[in-house]
Amino acid sequence: MIKKEGFKYSFMPNACASCGGACCIGESGYIWVNYPEIEAIANFLNLSIEDFAKNYLIRAKNRYSLKEFKVKELGYACIFFDTQKRLCKIYDVRPKQCRTFPFWEQFKTDTKELIKECPGVVLDEN
Repeated sequence: MIKKEGFKYSFMPNACASCGGACCIGESGYIWVNYPEIEAIANFLNLSIEDFAKNYLIRAKNRYSLKEFKVKELGYACIFFDTQKRLCKIYDVRPKQCRTFPFWEQFKTDTKELIKECPGVVLDEN
């Protein structure tokens, strides 16, 4: 069980195995990546930075985000989400945004959406 200061819940990482990647599928949004993360993912995929950027990134709000794709009625998924295996294809080098989920600032005060999305979240009793 993982607990972080300032959050009113804990996280059970073993729930990820049965969840099916709910945190990777849903409403369209941004999966922000910075240059060191771009470099790490490109290296992991044995691609040049240029080829990686051309195939997997979009520029939005003066930043870079990983592309998404439509997943039938489920919404959108990260370009690196394997819909068959329900796993992240770049898990070992996934961006900070993914690594820090579910401990995002927005969930400090509003856990309603998080509870629906993530079976690994356990609200504190007090």
